[in-house]
Amino acid sequence: MNVASLARYVPILKWGRTYGRNALTGDVLAAVIVTIMLIPQSLAYALLAGLPPEAGLYASIAPIILYAIFGTSRALAVGPVAVVSLMTAAAIGNIADQGTMGYAVAALTLAALSGAILLVMGLLKLGFLANFLSHPVIAGFITASGILIATSQIKHILGISAGGDTLPEMVISLVGSLSATNWITLVIGVGATTFLFWVRKGLKPLLCRIGLGPRLAGMVTKAGPVLAVMVTTAAVWGLGLDAQGIRIVGVVPQGLPPLTLPSFSTDLIRLLLLPALLISVIGFVESVSVAQTLAAKKRQRIDPNQELIGLGAANLGAAFTGGYPVTGGFARSVVNFDAGAETPAAGIFAALGLSIAAIALTPLIYFLPTATLAATIIVAVLSLVDFSILKRSWTYSKADFSAVAATILLTLGLGVETGVSAGVVLSIALHLYKSSRPHLAEVGLVPGTQHFRNIHRHSVLTDPTLLTIRIDESLYFANARFLEDYVADRVATDRPIRNVVLMCSAINEIDLSALESLEAINHRLETIDVKLHLSEVKGPVMDRLKKSDFLDLLTGQVFLSQYDAMRTLAPEQALT
Repeated sequence: MNVASLARYVPILKWGRTYGRNALTGDVLAAVIVTIMLIPQSLAYALLAGLPPEAGLYASIAPIILYAIFGTSRALAVGPVAVVSLMTAAAIGNIADQGTMGYAVAALTLAALSGAILLVMGLLKLGFLANFLSHPVIAGFITASGILIATSQIKHILGISAGGDTLPEMVISLVGSLSATNWITLVIGVGATTFLFWVRKGLKPLLCRIGLGPRLAGMVTKAGPVLAVMVTTAAVWGLGLDAQGIRIVGVVPQGLPPLTLPSFSTDLIRLLLLPALLISVIGFVESVSVAQTLAAKKRQRIDPNQELIGLGAANLGAAFTGGYPVTGGFARSVVNFDAGAETPAAGIFAALGLSIAAIALTPLIYFLPTATLAATIIVAVLSLVDFSILKRSWTYSKADFSAVAATILLTLGLGVETGVSAGVVLSIALHLYKSSRPHLAEVGLVPGTQHFRNIHRHSVLTDPTLLTIRIDESLYFANARFLEDYVADRVATDRPIRNVVLMCSAINEIDLSALESLEAINHRLETIDVKLHLSEVKGPVMDRLKKSDFLDLLTGQVFLSQYDAMRTLAPEQALT
């Protein structure tokens, strides 16, 4: 295999050959900003996943480097994200207790399974499968997940013990434990949350008013979570608040990510296989959406199949370096892009920065209150909550609205795994439902032209003996019977009809089931002395039909255009 062929699977060989000083400057600057953002985020998302804080740092080092080698996006920042962290906790919460070795091993195994699934999908070029997850359903799932995540962190803001995997369970548990609220923790948690919300909306305008440039002000704003961490950690240490029941991070091991091994237990793999598949699909869809959006801004492109390989490698890296499942994060990727990242090398530099933090800075977060990490999570995930999707889908498509609403309710009421499973099923079911009822339009000739339009939308010329049906979708096993029934019903109620023309301009494929339906239509029409004709059949479709005996049995003709069909079968209308 030559270098060009190898570069398809190892993209760093392509962009690395032209790497220069200008790209280095932009990448280093972006890496500094992303590193500052990632430190508190990584710690917080590990807490959300039920893992020790260092797991978040570990999951942000090797995976970033591996994605930079194998991924195709020049701005995507890979690491722990809120939704995948929540799904990780849901997947392994019933298998092992948090804080145990079994829990950590299950997280490693989940990352390994997810990596293997993504890698296999990429090698088999199955990236198209993500298209079966509709955007409205994904938006509904992410909205519900954002609510669950924010609710799950309220216990850390209040300083109480509470549990639950669903919204009702969480609310009941929180209400039952309110009397145990630690008021000092509440002050810290509410203060940090309020500050972080203000940072997002108010700090940048303030900095611009005092003379900072918009770009520099934006960069300083991204460091807001770090300032919250520094201030609250110093307050707990200086005032000795840990002795008053404030929960703190405690000892975080110093050093680079350790070499770890996932479990190869068949029982554990069996339990984690479905959650790993769901995490892989959701993570891939979220990651590719972000990568494509950012690539389009610079007229670049990404390869979805290679993205599967890049994300697979990143997750395998997490499994062998003490992490847990990762994917491309929206917020940090946007920051990476806005900060000037030119190539995936920005991720490698960010990994170096996080490595320095893991070696030198972990003792400084001993007194970091978990309430601050919870505030970081709440502020980050509430931006994911988008109820406007309900209004938009209700206005545009009641079927889409039903799928979105069902996904949100099932996720909130029955948990993340049920919600995402329902989302996948609903996406596929919605696609099958829509494609099983293709749009069929009876068309007529627009006077003075050779164009044909829907008789219910335009004033057109028709002939009582001629029925022309335009089929606006390819024909396959799921929708062929619908066409069969439509033609049968239409002819049965309109006795003057002597010719039926199927206008095939929108048909790109006819599978064997649909071919049998066309044969059945042809036969039934023949028994009542009505001829079946085709018009505007595309070349590849005609090539396939010629391989069967359908054209020999066809009672009518195949016309090059619909106008030719009308001129032959109803000349008095065509010549009007």
